[in-house]
Amino acid sequence: MKTRPNDASVDDFLARVGKERRRRDALAVLALMKRVTGEKPVMWGDSIVGFGSYRYRYASGREGDWPLAGFSPRKRALTVYIMSGFAKHDQLLSRLGKHSTGKSCLYINRLEDVDMEVLRELVECSVTEVSARYAVDA
Repeated sequence: MKTRPNDASVDDFLARVGKERRRRDALAVLALMKRVTGEKPVMWGDSIVGFGSYRYRYASGREGDWPLAGFSPRKRALTVYIMSGFAKHDQLLSRLGKHSTGKSCLYINRLEDVDMEVLRELVECSVTEVSARYAVDA
């Protein structure tokens, strides 16, 4: 796995986010994830801000570490990593607001288009589920 925690500065990374709105949105998600996880943010690779970590192992035997919660202020959208996936979260997603999803990625173009309390709930549910399923190193 190429993406690993490192000593790069989260503050410096976020300060370099080009679009002011995306930077503000990232700072808001940073604060939300700090509250939900109780963890300090750490850079994972060169573009993911992660909180805590967990160890996963697939049936194939492949294993690795990944942030318990995380986000990345990408050019196309603010990406929030919901590591539990979305299968159990239809009701929350229906109340969230304008977004799209990938396997475990929640894509938000503008944070003002989503309900922050619902986003908090999604992150909280994911952290709780992943913490119960995997060995968490928080």
